[in-house]
Amino acid sequence: MCGIVGLYLKNPQLESRLGELFEPMLIAMTDRGPDSAGFAVYGDEYDDGVKLTLQCDNADYDWQAFADRLQTAFGSLASWFQNANVGVFKIAEEESRVLGWLADHAADLRVMSAGKSIEILKGVGLPGEVATRYKLSNMRGSHAIGHTRMATESAVTLQGSHPFSTGLDLCLVHNGSLSNHNRLRDKLKRQGIVFQTDNDSEVAAGYLTWRMAKGESLNQALTGALKDLDGFFTFTIGT
Repeated sequence: MCGIVGLYLKNPQLESRLGELFEPMLIAMTDRGPDSAGFAVYGDEYDDGVKLTLQCDNADYDWQAFADRLQTAFGSLASWFQNANVGVFKIAEEESRVLGWLADHAADLRVMSAGKSIEILKGVGLPGEVATRYKLSNMRGSHAIGHTRMATESAVTLQGSHPFSTGLDLCLVHNGSLSNHNRLRDKLKRQGIVFQTDNDSEVAAGYLTWRMAKGESLNQALTGALKDLDGFFTFTIGT
């Protein structure tokens, strides 16, 4: 149904080649998922605040103007760069403050990931096209996970592509099908979890987010998933 790949580099000398080494792995899974693709890269760590990956549907979005607004609001924008329709920002502020500001002042942007080192990039199209769009072969880091999607439960959209962010420096990719996702989605909505799609995989991501927000470890949340999620599934979690 879908393809999952992961690469963890034990040799730090290879970190400059992470994207170069990882891209052929992702493309090799094209037959398993030709609808859309995505990947999470862990690298270029920022310890003084939060690193955000933001996406906009408008290809002509003025990222420089947004960076100026962000700097005016916080005065602590350390650096930023644009990658196709994505902006990656390092801000010396608490993650909750920045996300709250984004919700109020940048409704046209989508938060793809937040943390110290994670960058989530994904889109509709063949895996090779998505990899080229975001210059995957040039990316550096210590590890990456990726996903190629063959849609079975929901529409082919960027929002329905994997990975899904599940918390700071956490993400999930999924192969399989959940049978109780509609009921579980309703339960999680009552607990304050926000969903952007009708994708069953997003419910799994929301479930882990909910469990860990209650103070559980990732291992505890995954153990709970074995009890609460029905269907057949393989999860790979990036940390």
